[in-house]
Amino acid sequence: MAENVLSLIQRARNSIALGESHFREFKTALEGRPGNKRPRRAASICNEIAEAIVSFTNADGGELFIGVEDDGTITGLMHKQEDIDLMLNSVKTHILDSSALPLQFSQVITIDGKQILFFCVTKSTEKIYQLSDGRCMRRQDKSSMPANIEKLQFDRREAMSREFDRVFVDGATVNDLDLVVIQQIADSFLRGMSPEQYLQQVSLAEYGIGGLRLKRAALLLFAKDITKWFPRCQVRILKVSGDSILPGEKYNVISDDYITGNIFTLLSTGWERLRPFLSQRTVFSGEARFEQTFVYPENACREALVNAIAHRDYSVNNPVTIYVYDHKLVFESPGELLSTISIDELRKGVGVHESRNSNIARVLRENKYMRELGEGIRRIFDLMKADELAPPIIESDQGSFRISLNHSSIYTERELLWLSFFDILDLDQYQKRIVIAGMDGRKLSPAMIYAAIGSNDRNLYDQSVTTLRIRGVLKEIKTSDYASKIARETGKRKQEISRFEVVTPDKINNNEAITNKVYLYNLPVDIDEETIKKELSIFGAVKSVKLPRDDQTGLVRRFAFVEYTESTSALKAVAIKNIKIKDDIVGILTYKPYSTRHKKVKGTKSVAK
Repeated sequence: MAENVLSLIQRARNSIALGESHFREFKTALEGRPGNKRPRRAASICNEIAEAIVSFTNADGGELFIGVEDDGTITGLMHKQEDIDLMLNSVKTHILDSSALPLQFSQVITIDGKQILFFCVTKSTEKIYQLSDGRCMRRQDKSSMPANIEKLQFDRREAMSREFDRVFVDGATVNDLDLVVIQQIADSFLRGMSPEQYLQQVSLAEYGIGGLRLKRAALLLFAKDITKWFPRCQVRILKVSGDSILPGEKYNVISDDYITGNIFTLLSTGWERLRPFLSQRTVFSGEARFEQTFVYPENACREALVNAIAHRDYSVNNPVTIYVYDHKLVFESPGELLSTISIDELRKGVGVHESRNSNIARVLRENKYMRELGEGIRRIFDLMKADELAPPIIESDQGSFRISLNHSSIYTERELLWLSFFDILDLDQYQKRIVIAGMDGRKLSPAMIYAAIGSNDRNLYDQSVTTLRIRGVLKEIKTSDYASKIARETGKRKQEISRFEVVTPDKINNNEAITNKVYLYNLPVDIDEETIKKELSIFGAVKSVKLPRDDQTGLVRRFAFVEYTESTSALKAVAIKNIKIKDDIVGILTYKPYSTRHKKVKGTKSVAK
């Protein structure tokens, strides 16, 4: 017993000699002028003890000495025994839920004839501790600083999740693994290598006392019965009618499918189960009502699935969940985004080279399930953009990370309508962006075109502009020399001078600009203005309908003039060429002024030429 006390005193002496640090703190028990010291209030010292102990246990552990000055001088206690007892008991009275506090000891010791209090606490791995008033503290360098409990909890969870796949699993043997799969992978890695050698080569196992010891990553990747080790190593696919899950009687989940298995099983079987949900196609409804939908790019979806499985937090006992809504596809993986990676970096396409599960990521990368770390999210963005779909939505909160692929075009409805006039030209994505930039008669400068294509690549600019000019879509309204002259006169950069305008195919073919009116022929004999307005409004807002009638009989003359509020609506109607109204196929032509010559069209009185 005496040896233990002596050992503790020697430890205290050694610690005091080392001075204050991240792991040690000294607190005086006295106050007043030199030569006239008196005991400090016990209540104040109790508060300081609790703050220091909470700070140490929420950080890396540490030692606290009461009765020692900042410079290491031992001045001791001058308190009554009841005050000393209050100080010793402060670890219970001034700390919330202190029953599991990792306190190694708290006691009075005597050094050089002076009594001091010696506390020692280790780092808490189970919980975050708070003071009795709810405040949270954490040790930073030599100070106890206020801390955010939510952030501490996040940091603690993240540290645990980063280590999860690297920890050895007691009781697991190589016979718990799918040796056939491992042998196939080992052969592709280096022919002749055994499964045991491969597991060691890729840091999934090490030989120790008792034989080969497996890390969690080995079981997650290759376990024959994953439920024995990680029951929620799963992918869950929910098909939902609508764009959100409704509660109670309105519950709208059509199917709920669980796939359970090791990671390689989840990657293969999960993709097989998910792929059928991606086979939506463009729909053309009846009566000339065209509705355009978009297919999710398969490679983007596969990338999102691999990302969710490879980078999820396996210390969280939840499955990867995929929600298949009517207009969006959401991949939700357990575990928030790592603190070293930001949402903004991912959205901007900055490659972030870090993985939560480093051992798992290495095996998947070497087996070509993944490419370089940090490239997956960027590829998803690029693939969606290449298919002219809206960019993914990325979110990280409440213990999960989500990637949402929206079933919508990157273009607005109005832009899609404008682009439909150029369908016959089969424009690429850069040419389409230039055409959209020139909507509504907007004159384009080279700077505007560079901005539209989203690149400063001169070759890409020349290729896109030259192709559009050859096709007649991009018309030069100012020559290069004239633009240079204007730039000198105005002090602007030449690139900022408007030099082009976009021309619709109708104007290219007829050398005339289309109006906002169309001409209808072969109308039913019992037609009226309201019916025409209703049927033709599918192309846009109708401003007026003129339906000529015979002066003597009052019967309609089977042709009409429809005026839209926008010329783009008229272009859309003309592109359709005909529409079914009351079982009759009604033709649609571009309206020409009545003053021009007339050309007889079969089934009509006359058509403006």
